[in-house]
Amino acid sequence: MTDPTELVEQLARRVELLEDTLAIQQLVTTYGPAVDSGSAEAVGALWTEDGVYEVDSGAYRGRDQIMAMVRSEAHQGYIHGGCGHMLDPLNIRVDGDTAVVICHSQLILNTDKGFRVQRVTANRWELVRMDGRWQVKLRIARVLDGRADARDLLAAGVR
Repeated sequence: MTDPTELVEQLARRVELLEDTLAIQQLVTTYGPAVDSGSAEAVGALWTEDGVYEVDSGAYRGRDQIMAMVRSEAHQGYIHGGCGHMLDPLNIRVDGDTAVVICHSQLILNTDKGFRVQRVTANRWELVRMDGRWQVKLRIARVLDGRADARDLLAAGVR
């Protein structure tokens, strides 16, 4: 490629993709520290106003419900007993102002016998860029307990 204008445009697109990927990684990896510290507002801010966090047992719809989950007695029990939400490296695919992230997560709990993995989950995060920043529109989490839906969620992310 010898056309300087074309080269600059190509490099600008590549830099934008790198910046988006880094911003998305920062957003998703904020979840663990925020939820483990009980920072409900920080967790809620990751989602769009009408964002959804869907888990095996149901769904939290909108920021208020997501923040209420963090403040719930069950979640506070995890925090005060000692817990860590760990994410593995993220598979990030950006397409304009939308992105999909596929990853595993682990919930590790402190017990009287030391730390143990409570669950391992397949995750699909669907993000949108709104007002210049990335936010979660939908997170689907499925426990990897042998059911096909969790495997299918992971497989869809690597096709």
